[in-house]
Amino acid sequence: MSKKEIKSLPFAADSLKGISQKTIEIHHGKLYAGYVNKSNEIKDKLQVIIESGKAEGNQAYSELRALKNGEGFTNNGVYLHEDYFAILGGDGMPKGEIAGKLAEKYGSFENFKTYFSACGMAARGWTVLAWDMHEKDLRIFNCDAHNHGGIWGAVPVIVLDIYEHAYFIDAGSDRATYIRAFFDNLNWDKIEEFYQKAKKMEWE
Repeated sequence: MSKKEIKSLPFAADSLKGISQKTIEIHHGKLYAGYVNKSNEIKDKLQVIIESGKAEGNQAYSELRALKNGEGFTNNGVYLHEDYFAILGGDGMPKGEIAGKLAEKYGSFENFKTYFSACGMAARGWTVLAWDMHEKDLRIFNCDAHNHGGIWGAVPVIVLDIYEHAYFIDAGSDRATYIRAFFDNLNWDKIEEFYQKAKKMEWE
């Protein structure tokens, strides 16, 4: 199995408004990197089982079950973090077709921002604006953990990490302040790129 590489930040760690260099360095350099490394470790162990030709599983407990559970958790941890970091580093000014689409769908862009922010306050792990390939529309989903709440056939467009490690150094328990900082740092050119790619995907 091919090894996953750690992606570099698309912005300088000390360049964000309201999200400190220390937070970003820990979040990206330790937490995200840790998921990448653990994902690669799990791949190696699964490859050994595959090549042995003697794979055995048990739903109560087995090495294979533990590895497959870890595979889902770590891989989603990698992908969600990559999508989160990818859309930061901008000036926070909404633009592009996606901004118009959000204003149309939610009545105004401010209504979208209010609702998305409220979803972030209600989540325990992630809030994700995604393109639903089944319904061919944008929807907001919450995930309490990397492998809990994700929707099959939905492609992330805006990913908000709402775990405390994303904001506690800077805002303490004031999650609302962090969410405002998140919006202030959004790169809407990248979000538009994600949206244009996602909306071409359909579930036939």
